[in-house]
Amino acid sequence: MRPIRPGDRGPAVTEIRKVLAGLDLLVPAPDSDEFDARTERAVRAFQQSRGLSVDGRVGAETWQALDAARWRLGARSLYHSVPEPLIGEDIRSLQERLLEMGYDVGRADAIYGVRTARALTQFQREVGLVPDGTCGPHTVNSLRRLGRKVVGGRPQWLRESDAIRQSGPTLVGRTVVIDPGHGGSDPGLTVPEGQRHWTEADLVHDLASRLEGRLAAAGVRVQLTRGPAQRDHLPDADRAALANSLSADVFISLHLDGHVNPAADGVATYHYGTDNGVTSTTGERLAGLVQREIVVRTGLRDCRSHAKAWDLLRLTRMPAVRVEVGYLTSPADRSRLIDPRFRDRVVEAIVAAIQRMYLPIEQDVPTGSIDVSKLRAMVAAESVAAGTVVD
Repeated sequence: MRPIRPGDRGPAVTEIRKVLAGLDLLVPAPDSDEFDARTERAVRAFQQSRGLSVDGRVGAETWQALDAARWRLGARSLYHSVPEPLIGEDIRSLQERLLEMGYDVGRADAIYGVRTARALTQFQREVGLVPDGTCGPHTVNSLRRLGRKVVGGRPQWLRESDAIRQSGPTLVGRTVVIDPGHGGSDPGLTVPEGQRHWTEADLVHDLASRLEGRLAAAGVRVQLTRGPAQRDHLPDADRAALANSLSADVFISLHLDGHVNPAADGVATYHYGTDNGVTSTTGERLAGLVQREIVVRTGLRDCRSHAKAWDLLRLTRMPAVRVEVGYLTSPADRSRLIDPRFRDRVVEAIVAAIQRMYLPIEQDVPTGSIDVSKLRAMVAAESVAAGTVVD
């Protein structure tokens, strides 16, 4: 859909204003269909609160989030619908409530999927309700009457951390999906420099290819979401679906940043999360590791890690990180990014970060200390010492 932006008029703008008014972000004005300055401020506040890109425009992702925000837990019956699942803030509230009570719904992603239905069925069975996986008035009342079961830590954090620990420290045999951003009809950022035009899509695909080689050398199965000359731009939801279909262990999306101010520079990483504390804990840890490794190994400015609810991060079912590897619009960053040796250092940083995620906390190593070229040999030696075999 074409983004709805300031200055636009029409029924869609009226609908946006109604939702924002219902969220107390805008003073109700039902007779207005203008996307004015107050509406833009309200949209920006909504985007900020939902972990979306804050641009003041209503594109597909913001529209979907606004539509989901209409619902409050108890306003409708919730059930597992195939092939189009129910989506809404009421479902996120249900998932968070079940997580607080110790039930495994996976990620609180506001999508009523199989895992949420199973968790709700288990809850219903334990409290004496009909275990049909449908959240109606009786189930909502029972949820509201009961308190937390899990104390001493976030249950999802405990569950995800234990899964990482149980899987062991080796990278051999793991599946990593690498997502070079943009591609096809969407080149991303394009910056002219002399006789050349540097494009984000080309540079991140080169990064992805180098990362593929390094990970494969360490025994990892690697899948890229696109090739160098893909015809059509693949939507983020499709990229996430590909990673899920491969049961990937890790998802890394590579992008470059840009700004009208050429002085803006540095690297930033993003993981799934919202402003109310919902987060992918393993994704958050991986993002922090990637951020620190890149900063130490390349000297790029540290723009830190941030939580976002972009589809790419929200819909993936594994630790997922989006990396903005410098600003293509910055002369300083650009001079580094177009250097193949620099791109190799970025790749080494990401491989080291992925390895560190699987190391037990007590065996973690200082940032920048892993020699990626010797990684598989080190793992093989440790496996032999432990009496196991690395294929």
